[in-house]
Amino acid sequence: MKLGDPSLDQLRIFLEVVDAGSFGGAARRMNRAVSAISYGIAQLEAQLAVTLFEREGSRKPVLTPAGEGLLAEARGVADGIDALLAKTRSLHAGLESNLGLVLDVMVPGDDTAGVLRDFRETFPTVALRLRVEGLGAVASCLIDEEGQLAIGGPIVGEDPLLERQAIGEVELIPVAAPSHPLAQKGVQPGESRKHLQLVLSDRSSRTEGREFSVISPLTWRLGDLAAKHSLLKEGLGWGNMPREMVADDLAAGRLVELDLPEKPGDNYTLYALWRRDTRLGPATSWLIDAFRERLGA
Repeated sequence: MKLGDPSLDQLRIFLEVVDAGSFGGAARRMNRAVSAISYGIAQLEAQLAVTLFEREGSRKPVLTPAGEGLLAEARGVADGIDALLAKTRSLHAGLESNLGLVLDVMVPGDDTAGVLRDFRETFPTVALRLRVEGLGAVASCLIDEEGQLAIGGPIVGEDPLLERQAIGEVELIPVAAPSHPLAQKGVQPGESRKHLQLVLSDRSSRTEGREFSVISPLTWRLGDLAAKHSLLKEGLGWGNMPREMVADDLAAGRLVELDLPEKPGDNYTLYALWRRDTRLGPATSWLIDAFRERLGA
């Protein structure tokens, strides 16, 4: 049997149908008609002489065993082409004229200030646009092309449209005011569920339905980490905070680190994130290296 040569466009259609979960979803993501998506899949199946999706008896296309077996190879081909195009663009491009940077609220402020000070001295002609967001909103800015580079956490680092590179981590610890009941010794298991927990909320919909280190059913959702910090110091609840941000408060006794049986603290890994179809210019690459040096990865 002689097989044909599938086109890159046909492979991208195949991957979009898989990722979107439907022909209609792929059509919307690729800004094409559903008939064009169906035709592309039919042509790919003809070229490869296999059936990629089971269409009968289901409103959603389901991968056949052949489709499952070819998925990784198709993704590898598309990834390779994306890498080739990104590299080619970087070879043809000079220094960026402007750069959009999106930072997770967990990135320590002193480290950010140091990196950006050095950036302005090193690249005085590059116009830098800065945004600070939390959780899924960091990735949304990149995907919506409102920025070229982000420093974000593990919650947003797994999107198939993004590349990521670990560059450091931030230690999160549970804290409360010294007068808070959970700040006393001998806290019993389950006691933290009885008290208000202050939780950083996601301004995007990307993490909808997911919870991260939320123990208590009693919560206040805050989109601003600084506001959460202030409420914690007022004794209005307990919650996780970056150790570096509350170090002075711990030393001065304005906050105390909680010794809870559930151990809700965690290490929050930070990643450099960028769109897979975005080239990394000299200034962007410099920022990644500078944040990695500051954050210790």
